Amino acid sequence: MRPFHVLSMLLLLIAASINVSCKKDGNAPDDNWPVDSIRMVKDGLNFPWEILWGKDDHIWMTERGGRISKIDPKTGNTIFSAQIPDVVPQGEGGLLGMVHHPDFLNNGHLYVVYNYNNGGNYREKVVRLSFSNNALGSPLTILDNIGASSVHNGSRLLITPDNKLLITTGDASNTANSQKTSSLNGKVLRVNLDGTIPADNPVPGNPYWTYGHRNPQGMVFVNDILYASEHGPNVQDEINIIEKGQNYGWPNVTTNIKMPVWSSGNRTVAVCGLDYYNHDRIGQWKNSLLLVTLKDATLYQFQLTSAGQVAGVPKLYFDGKWGRLRDLCISPQGRVYICTSNGGNNDQLLEISAPGS
Repeated sequence: MRPFHVLSMLLLLIAASINVSCKKDGNAPDDNWPVDSIRMVKDGLNFPWEILWGKDDHIWMTERGGRISKIDPKTGNTIFSAQIPDVVPQGEGGLLGMVHHPDFLNNGHLYVVYNYNNGGNYREKVVRLSFSNNALGSPLTILDNIGASSVHNGSRLLITPDNKLLITTGDASNTANSQKTSSLNGKVLRVNLDGTIPADNPVPGNPYWTYGHRNPQGMVFVNDILYASEHGPNVQDEINIIEKGQNYGWPNVTTNIKMPVWSSGNRTVAVCGLDYYNHDRIGQWKNSLLLVTLKDATLYQFQLTSAGQVAGVPKLYFDGKWGRLRDLCISPQGRVYICTSNGGNNDQLLEISAPGS
């Protein structure tokens, strides 16, 4: 064999070896991924409420009618689906928020919040379920008998780095309860992962963390700051920074309250799911809060300052493109997933890999 051919063969072998080794690194989930900048992952959904990027690298989703599903984000195939039997959908109520336990891959625990009937009364509860052998079981009630209604149920869940479970609740159409710290409604609640009350809550033995809320439906923790999005009445939808013991003013308190970091002003956009983006894939969204809206049917991008404040006015994307937008989640590879909230089995799960396309 001539030297030129020997050198060529050697280079090909080296290239093949490098290619194989690259597929074993942290970018492996990107291999052979669809390259569309916007892609419909799944359709035929009915009022999805929560989507989260699971610790098993699948998208976990709740639908308001009571269904939990595990979806392959690459193919859109449903890997697992189950119906929670005692969920009672009513208006905007039903199966709502969900979050995975930090050790989900080992213990299979996930938390859901949903509306149910208790002695003829419409109520809300938080339940821990266990996922094992492709089935859900072992329900453990964490908190129950929260007031519920066909509107204003809140119900976003989040687990903080110190392993506390946060639960947003709406006023459930009884505005006075938001100012009563003895009521579970109109609050951000804080409990341990087993449902017990942390010793450092504002009031001993009480799960409330903050009060004076109307209907908070988005929550994200960023660099020791907890942000929540909240529906105003007919105006003034908000993003708030949630701090222990603070009063957020609903329904009519104007003094000694915590002011929002952003407000929609004299209009309503119906804010909902909230997440934090800090990836190179969509560079202009780095260090930003991403918020989806229902009435405005738009994704809002809020650039953050180094102190965690909102910098200037938000940038808007996909205005009305898919209708009402309920929630979003972000993959470790920087893809943004959005679910719509239009009903009639016409809802979609969408993937965004580049903005504005």
